[in-house]
Amino acid sequence: MRNQFASDNYAGICPEAWQAMAEANRGYATSYGDDLWTEKACLKLRELFETACEVFFVFNGTAANSLALASLCKSYHSIVCHEMAHVETDECGAAEFFSNGTKLLLVSGANGKIDLDAVEHTVKKRADIHYPKPRVLSITQSTELGTVYSLDELRSIGETARRHGLHLHMDGSRFANAVASLTASPAEVTWKAGVDVLCFGGTKNGFAVGEAVIFFNRELAREFDYRCKQAGQLASKMRFLAAPWIGSLESGAWLRHAAHANAMAQKLADGLTSIPGVRIMFPPQANAVFLELPPAQIAALHAKGWHFYTFIGSGGARFMCSWETTVEDVEDLVRDVRETAVG
Repeated sequence: MRNQFASDNYAGICPEAWQAMAEANRGYATSYGDDLWTEKACLKLRELFETACEVFFVFNGTAANSLALASLCKSYHSIVCHEMAHVETDECGAAEFFSNGTKLLLVSGANGKIDLDAVEHTVKKRADIHYPKPRVLSITQSTELGTVYSLDELRSIGETARRHGLHLHMDGSRFANAVASLTASPAEVTWKAGVDVLCFGGTKNGFAVGEAVIFFNRELAREFDYRCKQAGQLASKMRFLAAPWIGSLESGAWLRHAAHANAMAQKLADGLTSIPGVRIMFPPQANAVFLELPPAQIAALHAKGWHFYTFIGSGGARFMCSWETTVEDVEDLVRDVRETAVG
């Protein structure tokens, strides 16, 4: 298969993660996370975030988000999130399921970012016992529309959460891309801005599988290991989930690969701006480019063998770049978009 832009999940395993898994495969190691690889990965993440956080490894982003959110609230609570949040649109009700029915309260906001006035209205509009009590504010960084919350925006969100007694959850399936875009430290983007728990994505950053659930508010992590076990997320050979983090963090690959993916997305956006009939829908601040294309052009690009998603409404198409995207891949796509341009 040619390199594609449908998802950064299409990319293979980056060399650093592959090498770390190969090293972890030499000989025996104890199971269920009681091994030196898992211990070292946790220490590396604590060093990265400059704090004594609690770290857990799970298989995928849906598990990371839903189990983290379940740990932050009870069944009669509610979670405030953007109407385009992954926990709302793409996780099959997992957040509600694992929290025994916690309700998602959706708010709007331009470019995939929550509007704090809408959050205020949602939190304050009712306080009676008949309404699910708001307990968590969940944001996505980078967002589902490829934008990135600035440090000032994050601090305002953190202040709003604290003022209303809400825990702050960050869905960071593309957290590395956000950090690379902001050129800020991971600590500044998370706990220093008020984030209580981060779901740090490894899969979209070049791992075979695996996400890290990081509790900066360590009290909230109480018995989270039991949640992981009950949900089938306690890996018996945990070292293979943990080792890629060591290879990626020690080499700096986690940030280097994210910066490369972001640069390829910007190159793609730059190459598309002058093509008739093509409109970039949202600022490409991370590794995604969203285009508004005529239906006939979408069909023509599919016919040329390009894979991409059109789940954001009529005429909207998403193109994702990854650590593996090359300049030649971008140029090939730009050429075909130009050749299939309508009018």
